[in-house]
Amino acid sequence: MFDNLSEKLGGILDRLTRRGSLTEADVDAAMREVRRALLEADVSLDVVRSFTEKVREQAIGATVVKSVTPGQMVVKIVHDELIATLGSDGQTIDLNAVPPVAIMMVGLQGSGKTTTTAKLARRLAQRDKRKVLMASLDIYRPAAMEQLAVLGRDLDIPTLPIVAGQKPAQIARRALEAGKLGGYDVVLLDTAGRTTLDEEMMTEAAEIKTSANPHEVLLVADSLTGQDAVNLARSFDERVGLTGIVLTRVDGDGRGGAALSMRAVTGKPIKLIGTGEKTDALEDFHPSRIAGRILGMGDVVSLVEKAAANIDAEKAARVAEKMRKGQFDLADMREQLLQMANMGGISGLMGMMPGVAKMKNQIANAGLDDKILKRQVAVIDSMTRQERKSPDILKASRKKRIAAGAGVKVEDVNKLLKMHRNMADMMKAMGSGKRGPMAGIAQAMGFGGGMPSPEQMKALAEKMPGGAAPGGMPALPKDLPAGLRQGLPNLPGLTGLSNKPTLPGLGGFPGLGKKK
Repeated sequence: MFDNLSEKLGGILDRLTRRGSLTEADVDAAMREVRRALLEADVSLDVVRSFTEKVREQAIGATVVKSVTPGQMVVKIVHDELIATLGSDGQTIDLNAVPPVAIMMVGLQGSGKTTTTAKLARRLAQRDKRKVLMASLDIYRPAAMEQLAVLGRDLDIPTLPIVAGQKPAQIARRALEAGKLGGYDVVLLDTAGRTTLDEEMMTEAAEIKTSANPHEVLLVADSLTGQDAVNLARSFDERVGLTGIVLTRVDGDGRGGAALSMRAVTGKPIKLIGTGEKTDALEDFHPSRIAGRILGMGDVVSLVEKAAANIDAEKAARVAEKMRKGQFDLADMREQLLQMANMGGISGLMGMMPGVAKMKNQIANAGLDDKILKRQVAVIDSMTRQERKSPDILKASRKKRIAAGAGVKVEDVNKLLKMHRNMADMMKAMGSGKRGPMAGIAQAMGFGGGMPSPEQMKALAEKMPGGAAPGGMPALPKDLPAGLRQGLPNLPGLTGLSNKPTLPGLGGFPGLGKKK
């Protein structure tokens, strides 16, 4: 969503960081560009004025830290001000109340309220282990109630039975009554929307709020709304009283202005963001991480959390053990490719990596997309069990058969085998403790030779200072599976870090060489 803004701000700040010293005129010129970039990204005019004024004030009087150029100092000031505009602390859904905790979803029609209700229900049920009941209060839109019931059935989350002829406020009371009797922890109320703001909708929303007394009132807003999002948030806050905002379609091509404006104008925190159509595509909103993404600094913590949520800890431990022994066959490689696809594919992972934002166009031109992962898995699926276990037996006739089965050329099969061979060699070198960079790293960490065992990793973790202190490792997310706390499993290619992150076979993917 923030691609355009990220590109423009990145260019402006890059020009500044190359300067040894900054004059007031330099800062003014940069702020004019920043103002234009923010206005083009649909950020509200008042917010833009306040933002650039604060940055300018700090940048001109900034005390430059030793070994940091004035330009880099301005980047830091812009980063800190972006975080302040988005809301200094990330806030999550508050469930500290007497159950059943009522959460009311409000917003315009088409902003994704019903889907977001189902996403939130899934998240509360699966991640927070809460017993959730969903209730649709939309008696106007055809099949709105049935839509929520279908989503509930798919996710195995109960929905309130539909009773014809009831008014929304009555349904809300019935939902809370059912929540109490059924021993539910959370009741989600999906209210009706309209295509535009109108008095009738506001009155109805206020009525529901009075009868249900919800603990949270979340405004579901489409991030593609742009400037109008501010009026929407302000109106709902005045009439209903919001406790937070959920931004949907953050994966779309919106320009990011809604996120920056809504928080600054209403003072209400953005609590969640919808990052896709599927019911698992809902994330916590972290201002510092979003600011990092906008300025192209990457979002490594979200990457770790995504890995924690999607990587099967037991499978990962098995693969890690095989790697330690230097056994890494094509079946293991297939597992890693599938895990990578689950984590959002190549584009999803690359978007979170520091410095990759500036290479986006080159990556797009290289034709690097998630179809490559599927194609590689298809090649491995076309092999027999024996062939996956011992790739050395693959001679010309077998390769021809595999290529035909996967719908690719023989050279694509060769590229995959070469990539596997490189990975297997690297795993072997790490496991055996031969001389080389990997063994050197292992020795530097105090393991004498090859790759550390899970026990050694645990001992190392205990020696590390906690938290994100300068000498310590960044704090890992609290819901990280136990198996992953001993160190993340190696994702294909992510082990080859020199200066820049490399993804599996960048340059060694089947089908990358020639355009078809």
